[in-house]
Amino acid sequence: MSRIEWDSGTLSIWFTGSGRYDYYNVPKTIYERLLASRSKGTFFNGHIRDQYGS
Repeated sequence: MSRIEWDSGTLSIWFTGSGRYDYYNVPKTIYERLLASRSKGTFFNGHIRDQYGS
């Protein structure tokens, strides 16, 4: 992940090599936990990837 942004429930993540993906209706707390996580990839796979529509 090269960039992570959250705005009004939309989480935007830029992946190195594949570009930007948007995930909708993501609570701000999930975004904050992602930023604070030691392994953003592990957190993403466990808490965002299959939980929110893109």
